[in-house]
Amino acid sequence: MANVTAISGFFLMGISDIQELQTLCGVFFLVMYMAALTSNLIIIILTTLDLKLQTPMYFFLKNLSLLDVSFVSVTIPNLIVNSLIHNNFISFLGCAVQVFLLSSFTGGEVFILTAMSYDRYVAICSPLHYDAIMNGSTLVLMVGISWATGVFFGVIYTSGTFSGPFCGSNVIPQFFCDVPSLLRISCSERLVLIYTGLGIGLFLGMSCFTCVVISYFHILSTVLKIPTNKGQSKAFATCIPHLTVFTVFIVTACFVYLKPPSIVPSITDRLFAVFYTVLPPALNPLIYSLRNNDVKCALRRVQQNLCARYSLHLILQNICQWYNASQVTRKFCSF
Repeated sequence: MANVTAISGFFLMGISDIQELQTLCGVFFLVMYMAALTSNLIIIILTTLDLKLQTPMYFFLKNLSLLDVSFVSVTIPNLIVNSLIHNNFISFLGCAVQVFLLSSFTGGEVFILTAMSYDRYVAICSPLHYDAIMNGSTLVLMVGISWATGVFFGVIYTSGTFSGPFCGSNVIPQFFCDVPSLLRISCSERLVLIYTGLGIGLFLGMSCFTCVVISYFHILSTVLKIPTNKGQSKAFATCIPHLTVFTVFIVTACFVYLKPPSIVPSITDRLFAVFYTVLPPALNPLIYSLRNNDVKCALRRVQQNLCARYSLHLILQNICQWYNASQVTRKFCSF
């Protein structure tokens, strides 16, 4: 019978066992985290303030950036701190919170990306009905379902994983708390909930993937029927960023979760796990902003407005200073 012990926390595996290399990795991922955070916040601000970006595509993009900011903030700050202070311990509650948030944001991101593929399908295959189909109520409903489904899976995975005791070692062979690693050290006999949740998650994930493939099959068929090369290029330009983002997210996730488990994970396995958590949030804004003229123009407009407001503030400040100085001069001369 397995040795059941009361575990108060877990030890996470860092990127390396060498302290100097840990510190170097901590600084590197700090830079990566700040870049991902800044770029996603810029997308959120632009799609909120600029009137020309108040369209369904950018509404989904704003929610994707919100999910990316939340997703990357669950694990990377903890990795940075652990690498700098050389302490990989995480409490039982902290591990449960990580599992809940990661499951929630991962599920939400999959559904948002699926909704974005449907948005592109309607825009290209049914452009005359686009405004009627992708109205405000539909957008709110699709985004609400995406966030709610993510939270639902987060609750199922967290409650199922932590419903029973853990056996043996409390070392998790990852730099964050993931469900597969925790299930390997769980000695609970009531894992029906978690395996049911995993089955539902796998089914919905495959359904989302199938929906994206079908959407792009119809998109490709419609685009190839466009008589001009310019029209085809314009249509592809609106789809390539989303398809790239979806591919990066799915490929990195498959490397982490579909790879056969190993008893002693290599540094390559841990690096792939890092890429899974930091690469999609860091690349998503770059893919959309570098290839999208609307986003670049919106950024220029916001910068011009900020410069104009700052210049106006300086002018008003100079006027006020001149006025105050003239008032003092008049009072002095009156004596």
